[in-house]
Amino acid sequence: MVTALWVMHIMVCFLLIFIVLIQGGKGAELGAAFGGGSSQTVFGGRGAATFLNKATTMVAVVFMLTSLLLAIASVRSGSVIKQTLPAKSVPQAPQPGQMPPPGFPAQPDIPQQQPIFPQPPPAE
Repeated sequence: MVTALWVMHIMVCFLLIFIVLIQGGKGAELGAAFGGGSSQTVFGGRGAATFLNKATTMVAVVFMLTSLLLAIASVRSGSVIKQTLPAKSVPQAPQPGQMPPPGFPAQPDIPQQQPIFPQPPPAE
């Protein structure tokens, strides 16, 4: 169900972008790229402008509804933190005078720091 909602939401996003781009603006518009000689839109005079305005409103409402439904679905799925595995416990260091358990390193592995700049060879 959520996957179908995601697919519908993405399709509505692209449709909304297309409808907004096809509408006539104050200057050059995408409709002129399709060979429309008129200064309005691809579909012609004033009738197309009202159609595109209504289509924009309808698609925007569907976009808002799918966004709301996806938000509700994500809240109901629970927290991501609860779905992760618990962290491994770190072995405690032995107290002074106590024998370390088997497999516990006697000396911690501390990497040796390398100099950032190589040392020049000694002068002879």
